Amino acid sequence: MPLNIKKVLVCDAVDKSCVELLEQHGINVTYKLKLPVEELCKEVKNFDAAIVRSDTKITAEVLAAGSGSLKVVGRAGAGVDNIDVPAATAQNVVVLNTPGGNSISACELTCILIGSLARPVVPAGQSMKEGRWDRKLYAGTELYGKTLAVLGLGRIGREVAIRMKTWGMRIIGFDPITTEAEAKAAGIEKMTLEEIWPLADYITVHTPLIPATRNLISSESLAKCKQGVKVVNVARGGIVDEQAVLDGLESGKVGGAAFDVYPEEPPKSAVTKALISHPKVVATPHLGASTAEAQVRVAVEVAEQFIALNGTSPKYTSYAGVINKEALAHYQ
Repeated sequence: MPLNIKKVLVCDAVDKSCVELLEQHGINVTYKLKLPVEELCKEVKNFDAAIVRSDTKITAEVLAAGSGSLKVVGRAGAGVDNIDVPAATAQNVVVLNTPGGNSISACELTCILIGSLARPVVPAGQSMKEGRWDRKLYAGTELYGKTLAVLGLGRIGREVAIRMKTWGMRIIGFDPITTEAEAKAAGIEKMTLEEIWPLADYITVHTPLIPATRNLISSESLAKCKQGVKVVNVARGGIVDEQAVLDGLESGKVGGAAFDVYPEEPPKSAVTKALISHPKVVATPHLGASTAEAQVRVAVEVAEQFIALNGTSPKYTSYAGVINKEALAHYQ
């Protein structure tokens, strides 16, 4: 049974391609960006669906306010951390995201950050702007022949592995779901975490943030690593224990770290701020999906899934980004 989505509220800035595609298929789109929660609660009951990125939080309160009218919440991005999925499911609201749309952009940023830990281009560039010529200060190391551990071998982890193998790195990886054959196809030697820790020169994480992955990189795991190991997190804040990395940087156990994501964004905690300002840390403000191409891709993928849920187009029939299939069953 089609969902009959006629009116969509866009809550965060998405590429115009999303709006154009929805309107071409007879869906009315209203833009109301970054509404305070009480305003959002008033507005949401007038719509069949809502589109968010990262700024707007779709809480149980918002979902209750939309009860009886709201059928779908779509996130233009990978993951649904800002949507209360259990509350949505209880209200028969379908939650979907665009898991593939950001993959290449997040992968490329990861590779760039790995490179920036090997060759200190960030501080070197800054020193040049300040009028200095510090050639000896900013010597680096080659990536060739080093071992990269990829924790999480989904789309992004595998894409990182393929690219960094081309640089001559040995790629080892861990994932509870990916088979050995799938890992091998991407040039990855699949191992257990206990096997990985002592071998890795670089560790990059590409998992969702779930109880099993919170503080996956911790004081305990770092203690088992090589002296001077380097850590990269372009996935989710909280997968890497920031205090543990900070302690490791101070002791020399950690030789460098790069972060694009933080437990709280923008960062407020003293630990995160100390990490960001550390000379051996490269920090970026959650830029993983911030490319022109990814923004178009995620915007279009949300629109395509809304159209598919309406069942009005022979071209758009997939809604593979639906998180809570049980809510969908209510309409079928």
